[in-house]
Amino acid sequence: MTLRSALRAQWPILVVGLIFVAAFVLVAAGFWRRGALLLGIAVGVAAGLRLTLPDDRAGLLAVRTKGIDLVTTSAVSAAVIYIAWTIDPLGTS
Repeated sequence: MTLRSALRAQWPILVVGLIFVAAFVLVAAGFWRRGALLLGIAVGVAAGLRLTLPDDRAGLLAVRTKGIDLVTTSAVSAAVIYIAWTIDPLGTS
């Protein structure tokens, strides 16, 4: 398998991974609430991609059945977004 075909097959997880990298950059820069919010959004993007893509195109986003993947990623996304949105900033951004 060439690199090009691997990237073409796994683009959904790469998109989510790039959002995670951006979130970690925000956290490292001291914007941990914004970074946490972006982490929740990234998991929500994963849930959306898992919902819309067929199993053979979802790549590494397909772990179990579509329903279980959707429920778990949606729940994690909602929890992280809620926590990031409501947590006391403690004087930080």
